[in-house]
Parts: sequence; C-alpha cells; structure tokens
Amino acid sequence: MSAATVTRAEHGQMTHREILEALSGLLLVLFVAMASSTIVSTALPKIIGDLHGSQTQYTWVVTATLLTATATTPIWGKLSDLYSKKLLVQLSIVLFVIGSLAAGFTQTTEQLIAARAFQGIGMGGVQALVQVAIAAMIPPRERGRYNGYLGGVLALSTVAGPLLGGLIVDTSWLGWRWCFFIGAPFAVIALAVLQKTLHLPVIRRDNVKVDYVGATLIAAGVSVILIWISFVDDAFAWLSWQTFAMVGGGVLLLALATWVESRVAEPVVPLPIIRERTTALAIIGSLAVGMAMFGGAVFLGQYFQIGRGYSPTEAGLLMIPMMFGILISSTIAGRMITKSGRIKPYVVTGTIVLVAGFAGLSVLDHDTPLWYIGTAMAVVGVGVGLSMQNLVLAVQNTVALKDIGAASSTVAFFRSLGGTIGVSILGAVLARRVSDSITSQLTAMGVPAGSGSSGSTLDLSGMPEAIQHVVRAAYGDATGHIFLISMGVAVIGVIAAIAMKPSKLRTTVDLPAEKEPAFAD
Repeated sequence: MSAATVTRAEHGQMTHREILEALSGLLLVLFVAMASSTIVSTALPKIIGDLHGSQTQYTWVVTATLLTATATTPIWGKLSDLYSKKLLVQLSIVLFVIGSLAAGFTQTTEQLIAARAFQGIGMGGVQALVQVAIAAMIPPRERGRYNGYLGGVLALSTVAGPLLGGLIVDTSWLGWRWCFFIGAPFAVIALAVLQKTLHLPVIRRDNVKVDYVGATLIAAGVSVILIWISFVDDAFAWLSWQTFAMVGGGVLLLALATWVESRVAEPVVPLPIIRERTTALAIIGSLAVGMAMFGGAVFLGQYFQIGRGYSPTEAGLLMIPMMFGILISSTIAGRMITKSGRIKPYVVTGTIVLVAGFAGLSVLDHDTPLWYIGTAMAVVGVGVGLSMQNLVLAVQNTVALKDIGAASSTVAFFRSLGGTIGVSILGAVLARRVSDSITSQLTAMGVPAGSGSSGSTLDLSGMPEAIQHVVRAAYGDATGHIFLISMGVAVIGVIAAIAMKPSKLRTTVDLPAEKEPAFAD
C-alpha cells in the first residue's frame, strides 16, 4: 500500500477496496484467535475428565484465560495509542500461539490453567487491537457496515471452534491435544496476510509511560475476589476470616488501583472517559453481554455433554443456533446502522432480546426438548449480535482518534471482566448445586456421599451406570438456574441501554478539533 493510501487513512478517506484488503488480515487474525479459544468449549469436558480435574478446575481453565485477557486489554489499548498497531497485533497473536502450544503439552489441570492464563495475554491483545485498528481506518458511520463482517467472523469462529474441537476429540488418532496445536499453522498464515495488508499511521508521543502499576493492581484485585468466589462455601464458610481477608484485600487493591489511575498521566483505564455518560452506560451493558457470550459457550457445551450425554461433536452442532443468531443479527444490524446513523435502537433491542433468551434457558433441565433449547439459544445469539459490537461503536463515536485505543480497550476490558466474573460466579453456583443434588440423590440410593462417586470429577467413564445417570441429571437440572441468574444481570443491561443518549454516528475518523472532549490528552 502506498504512502498516499496511508495519508488517506489518516483522514478517513480509504476506499472500500483498500479497507477490505486491510480488514482481511485483521479478520483472519481475529478468526484464528477466537477459533483457537472456542475450540476447547466442547472438548473441555473430555480434557478435564482425562486429566481427572474437578468442576472448579473446569471453571478455572476458562476463567484463567479471561482473567489475563481482561487484565492486559487496557495495556494493549494504551500501547496502541503510542506505538505501531500493526506490530502490536502481530505480537499478540504470537503470544497467543505460544500459549496454545504450551497448553497442548500439559500433563495436569494445574499446568493447563497456567498455559491458558498465558494464552489469555495474547487473546486480550487480539480482541482489543482489532477493534482499535478498525476504528483508526473507518469513520463510525461507515463502521456499522464493516461491523457486520466482524460479527460474521466472530460467529463463524464461534461455530467452527466447537465443531472442530468436537471432531478432534472424537477422532481417536488425533486426541484433545490437537485442539491447541491446530491453530499454529493458521496463525502463521494470518501473520503473513497481516504483514502485507495492514498499513496504519503510527502517531508517536514523547515522554509517555504506560501505567503498569495500575494494571497490576486491577488484575490482583479482581483475581483475589474471583478466587474467593470459587472456594467460598466449599473450602471455607461465607462468614470466616478467609472471606474477610480475601474480599477486604480485593476491595482494597481495587480502591488503590482507582487512586493510582486518578493520579498518573497515562492511566490504562482513563477515569474521565469512564465518567462520560455514553461510555459508562456502554460499560454496564458490556458486562451483561460478556456474561452472555462466555457463560453461554462454556456452560451450554458442558450441559449437552455432561447433562445430556451427547458427544463433543454433537454438542458442537447443537451450539449452532446461538452462533447463527449472532451472525444474522450482527450483519443485518450493521448495514442498517450505517444507513440510518442511529445506534441506540439496536442496542436497546439487543439487550431486551438477550433477557428473553436467558428467560427461555432458565427453565432447562435434563430432558428439555432440543427444539426448545435451540430456539432459546438462537434468541440469545440475536441479542448478543445486536448489542456486543454496537456498544463498542457507541463509545468510539464519542472520542478523538488519539484516544480510540484507550476508549475501545476500556469497553473491551469491562466486557471481558463481565465474562470473567460471570463464568466464575456461575461456575461456582453450578458446582454447589450439582454437589448438593448428587449428594442427596446418592444418599437416597444408599450410597455413601464420600465414596468417590459424588461428582467432584467430570470423568464419568469409570462410574456405574446408575451413578452416571444421577450425575447427568444433576448437571442438566442445575444449568437452568445459572441462566436465571444471567437473566437478572441482563436486565441491568437493558436499563443501561435505555438510559444511553441518542446520537448520530459521525462520518469522519477523527473528531473535529474544536469538539474534542475535555478528557482528551
């Protein structure tokens, strides 16, 4: 791409063809990262079973990735405001692949959790930087059109990942480790395409430092609280010194992080941006959508395999309705937003539909008809497709180009945080309800609760058939309860969306100089 093209990119004048060429590398990178992540959703019950892991460890294999992705997302976003966006995207995908390969060679669940945590560092970069790069190329008014492509890639990767994971696990000569290995060659191709197609201006600023202290404090505070959620009412009581120490310590760390963010010149989560009405409400909405995306993918895959007895491949196929809903709704909404320039109606509609979908899933048990589950999943998918990318777009429309990285990554940070907290809380609730249900049913059957068949492990193959039925019924019946909780959280998203200020999407990449908001650097 010529220097003239880069100049046009700075002023939002790239042609449709030039944008598609640059977008091809970004979307391929995003596809590789997301597919490599979702590929474990259907394989995870088999993986944890083979490694003799527990339900808590199952949750932490997912939570560890989300946690590190959440913690590093603001740093990636801030770095993109200072250095080459292209180089940072390439670095993030390399880190993601290294983490994937490490996960493939693990021998224990503890090693797997650690490898997935490293993998999340790269995932946080890809998720934030693709959004940032698109925002640097395309004006908000036109971005709705291209967000349809983005939503399509997200939906395709979310469908392809579970299906591929199921096929790999069900293929005897491959084994679950190839769920992690298979993404490496595609990542190399993505890097080559990215090197050729992505050309963005680099705006360097002198004497600027990244707030690593603030990011570390945020990550530490969130981690302590999530660890408490995972173990409370199991390893220790709600009212105990461990609870006071962990909750108090987590809150103290987050309060200290807020103080640091308010003092440093370049905070990773800029408080003035968060205080802006549109951003604040988009953050609240993103928390709900984050829970929808991650909670749905993680626990529905487990429901189909553990609760209903389907194979990993069949579980992947059964997930298609939700992904199809995301694909169709995000594509259609993107084009309609570009045509009208209005975004709030779609976000409001999406969050309301999300509540309806969760309400449908909240009545699941171990023998709910598949047609009903598929319909409810499709409704959830439509809600996610209408709201997820558009919440980011609403924020990007309000900030100057030089703040686009911080603003975009801030929304992505809280969406990922919502997913992290959601998976952790829902996983803890599921584990408690399953354990209580299995214990009561085994006691009624005359089987001692501590006999090793209580369902603390997800390896059902070594259990007698009668006990397998108890475990499957317990998982199937408990899953609906966690989606009832998700519905309650999604209602908060509806309130936030309704409270958002209606606005027209601007037609320029950057804000006019006289209209830049007060929080710009």
